[in-house]
Amino acid sequence: MSYSSLLNALATAFLADDSAVESIVERCTLTLGKPWPWLIPLARRYASTFAAGARPRHRDVVVFLHNDENFRTALAQHRSQIAVAKRLLISQRMQPVAAAAHWKLPLIETVGALADWLALTPTELEWFADLKALDYKKPNPRLRHYRYCVLAKAYGNLRLIEAPKPRLKYLQQRILAGILDRVPPHPAAHGFVPSRSIKSYAAPHTGQRVILRIDLQDFFPSLAGARIQTVFRTLGYPESVADLLGGICTNAAPRDVWTAPLPPHQTRLMYARPHLPQGAPTSPALANICLYRADCRLTGLAEAAGAEYTRYADDLAFSEGEDFDRRVERFAAHVAAILHEEGFAVHHRKTRIMRQSVRQHLAGIVANHHPNVRRRDFDALKATLTNCVRLGPATQNRDSHPDYRAYLEGRIAFVEMVNPSKGTRLRELFRKIVWT
Repeated sequence: MSYSSLLNALATAFLADDSAVESIVERCTLTLGKPWPWLIPLARRYASTFAAGARPRHRDVVVFLHNDENFRTALAQHRSQIAVAKRLLISQRMQPVAAAAHWKLPLIETVGALADWLALTPTELEWFADLKALDYKKPNPRLRHYRYCVLAKAYGNLRLIEAPKPRLKYLQQRILAGILDRVPPHPAAHGFVPSRSIKSYAAPHTGQRVILRIDLQDFFPSLAGARIQTVFRTLGYPESVADLLGGICTNAAPRDVWTAPLPPHQTRLMYARPHLPQGAPTSPALANICLYRADCRLTGLAEAAGAEYTRYADDLAFSEGEDFDRRVERFAAHVAAILHEEGFAVHHRKTRIMRQSVRQHLAGIVANHHPNVRRRDFDALKATLTNCVRLGPATQNRDSHPDYRAYLEGRIAFVEMVNPSKGTRLRELFRKIVWT
């Protein structure tokens, strides 16, 4: 048995579904044919090295074993007596973490199986996954997988919308419906989750003495492609499959998509590496999965402080009464520290501590006493509808919406969701409009 084959066999045993030290030792014993005394310390060192992060790659475990001095010493003494069971030297199989074992994820164990599942040829699969970032280098926009639009944000920042073209979008929708939608979201996550909304996000914080709102900076582009591939490995997919799934769901934006004024150099570098594109159907679900552990930690922190915690995409909200009010600044520092440890940055200029003496607003909803819309927004929409009744809807469509009727209905539906009584009043005005 060659040295590399031995390392690969042990790495496969280490990476199997249960990461407990006893289970690792048992699998390694099966692999090596004998319960060598140095297996327990080796398993403990492995658990200590990789416990804090997500499931490591196979090659990372091979490097760990190769660099472990005690393992190399033991191997030099007993190499001739070690016989690896050939039945364990097989291609990788689905190895989900314990929590994912009952999520009924599709069984995809090879690149060919993934191509079949997506109705692609292997060559087409590699082209759409673009693991070598060739799309980044294509000078012709017609050959690229995405369309780009630069939008101005508050505080002078820029946001890059990356909209996948139809065929790639279909593949992403297939991954979303077939895999990602089967991963249960954290209870604190309310963005892009069925049966949850901005209303359910704001509802736990209504009538509270103080609300702390924290915003994450560069939310989607900060989630790098390697992190997304880790998500699919954690779901149990072999590395070759996980890498391709991650490639389909991420993008590296070409340099020439930026127009003047250019964003900071660091921002352009972040978008130039593989990242979650804002505009892809898979991005919200993957972002929620990436934030799952942070949600768990922040929920625990909130419960320890007697506070409520919810999150809508990159907007985090905490609230409670008088005791929380006295220590909210220190609490915010703890939240920022946890997010930093989880690989996220807080947009400190957008952090807000809102007491009942001011308007407490979350994701466009006023939460002082009960969920409500902002008065100026309601008054403006009511005035627009009144003018539509009196003067005709064409006179009010100043922004040239292609379907102005649907646009108004959407705005009314939002008010109806947040405050049904106000929504009813607007709906009555809408019914009086004469549409030609």
